[in-house]
Amino acid sequence: MIEALRNALRLPDVRNKLLITALILVIYQFAAHVPVIGVDRNALQSLLASQQGGFLDVLNLLSGGGVRNFSVIANGVYPYITAQIIFQLLVPIIPALERLQREPGGQDKLNQYTYYLAIPMAILQSIGQIQIFSSLGSAPIIPGFGSDFLLSLAVIATMAAGTMFAIWLGELITEQGIGNGISLIIFAGIVAQAPQRLVQLVTGSTQQIYNLVMFVAIVIISIVVIVYIQEGQRRIPVQYGKRVRGRKQYGGGTTHIPLRVNAVGMIPLIFAQAIIALPAVIANIFPGPVADSITATFGSQTGLTYWLTFFLLVVGFTFLYTDVMVGQQNLAENLQRQGGFIPGIRPGKRTQDYIQRVTRRITLVGALFLGVIAIMPGLIDLLNGVIFPNEAIAGSGYNAAEVLTGSGLIIVVGVVIDTMRQLEAQLVMRNYEGFMS
Repeated sequence: MIEALRNALRLPDVRNKLLITALILVIYQFAAHVPVIGVDRNALQSLLASQQGGFLDVLNLLSGGGVRNFSVIANGVYPYITAQIIFQLLVPIIPALERLQREPGGQDKLNQYTYYLAIPMAILQSIGQIQIFSSLGSAPIIPGFGSDFLLSLAVIATMAAGTMFAIWLGELITEQGIGNGISLIIFAGIVAQAPQRLVQLVTGSTQQIYNLVMFVAIVIISIVVIVYIQEGQRRIPVQYGKRVRGRKQYGGGTTHIPLRVNAVGMIPLIFAQAIIALPAVIANIFPGPVADSITATFGSQTGLTYWLTFFLLVVGFTFLYTDVMVGQQNLAENLQRQGGFIPGIRPGKRTQDYIQRVTRRITLVGALFLGVIAIMPGLIDLLNGVIFPNEAIAGSGYNAAEVLTGSGLIIVVGVVIDTMRQLEAQLVMRNYEGFMS
């Protein structure tokens, strides 16, 4: 692996891609420390100290670390993710969008519509996020917001612009660097917070050794299981017919279609995190008894309702996104065009139905796996409550599974694997030995 890294750094274009990626992530972290105009720093720090391990940590995760400073990119890429979810749901439902997606350049047009939708979503989240901070704290985070029109307009415009800036940085990484830019931004925010949260975990409880042992055990077991499931696949055999042209014979032979147990990686987790944060964001725009109940349920990041909803969202998004992704590949149509067929299955619709049926069966394992990983903090809280019923560690919502596990760990592992695959492809194209050999 060290030799492969040296080879990557020796190649000017690969080295430039790595440097561009690192530079953009550094720029994003600098932007995460630029506060919005009018922020009361004392009220913000007091609120963050009282809400460790709660709903604000979810927002901080999605913003790549921007919420802890209430920066101009405090929304992070969450509005863009929400816009993507909306279009992912609408494309199979609306025939016009489905036809547009199949046309040449249609996907680029849908991406453009997603950017447009991200702007009102960013405005909505900016208002909701400020309302959440004000409702959770004893003092307003931005004094005068809502009563001072010019200040309110400046804050909302700044946060919306910061969101589009964060999305642009993510797209720059995707186009000019290595890896998926949006995922890398979230990845960088998780990794940047991990050391500080680990120190808080160890020093903030009387059960320090237990916390440290649990953290190490959870990380090791989770990484092994995540890699095992992520790399697991079902191989469907494919036979190609022989064609004779003149005196020569073409085609023939066998190959396979690799269908992964978890074909969509950590995308369902990111989508589920975005959706489960939405009720509390919207509820704080319209205050009232019902809104307070919704905020208490989905804003505290604890309780059976929250974790069950999160689990179902992850499982549902895994199935939905896998169906969409496999459908977009048109595997049956491409096989028929190339003269290939699955032994015992008729080409065309029968092949498409067979591939879809197999995909859904193996996706069930991947979906349940992602769901269990997602609710790991809740399971650990339940275990803590049994082992230490009278300790503060039980039911705190901030435990060994919250430092770098659950959603965070699978995002980190997934992004690392995806980035290494892209580096692998760059090296193999240039006849170098890759990382994963």
